[in-house]
Amino acid sequence: MIMGGVKFLGTAGARFTVTQQIRKSGGLWINLDETNILLDPGPGSLVRCLSSKPRLDPRKLDAIILSHRHIDHSNDINIMIEAMTNGGSNKKGIVFAPSDTLDVDPVILHHFRGYVKEIQRLREGGKYSIGNISFDTPVAHVHGVETYGFNFHGRNTTLSIITDTKYFDGLEKYYTGDILVINVVLLKPKENVMHLSLEDAARIIERNKPRLSILTHFGMTMIQAKPWELAEKLSSELGLEVVAARDGMEIELP
Repeated sequence: MIMGGVKFLGTAGARFTVTQQIRKSGGLWINLDETNILLDPGPGSLVRCLSSKPRLDPRKLDAIILSHRHIDHSNDINIMIEAMTNGGSNKKGIVFAPSDTLDVDPVILHHFRGYVKEIQRLREGGKYSIGNISFDTPVAHVHGVETYGFNFHGRNTTLSIITDTKYFDGLEKYYTGDILVINVVLLKPKENVMHLSLEDAARIIERNKPRLSILTHFGMTMIQAKPWELAEKLSSELGLEVVAARDGMEIELP
């Protein structure tokens, strides 16, 4: 893992790409200003960490964050808490999660909550700190369960991550980081599906003009349409750098 970077432990979005493991679903490992964060440890997250080259050691994590409770984002949360704390023998780290992951049919089991130093509940407009960085959850997303995106603020850069949501007016104004990661499940919008489409992503990128935009969390329609080619086409049309994430890809942060 590069120092100062993001590693995509998986790029799968939606049920079929996850359950068939057409793309992996391990989440994102973020290293920013010597602070290590695991975001959305979906199915296979622990395996993806330990099989990475170089190996990612969960014991070096400072925090684990859940954007929301859906299984493709939260399946490995408990085993990753155990791995981060060395089987509970080293009480450390912070877990950040929406309230419904803790209170309503909880995905974070009570057994593991005492392993970590602290659990903090995410909320709309929340501001938080981990190690040498801060982050915020500027707005609640439209996704059927309590869901948030993130702006991670380092000394020299801001990393914005738009997690699962249906597009709504003004979404883009909340995520104006230098580097923008967008979960793009759909090739084309679907009325009753609460996910972003390629069209939505293009609108956001064109308005915000980040230094680099990364598309990830692909559903079947995106994968069948070859996301690397779609990203290249977007780059050409918008005159901005857009790439499609692939499993195991690393992006350097300034």
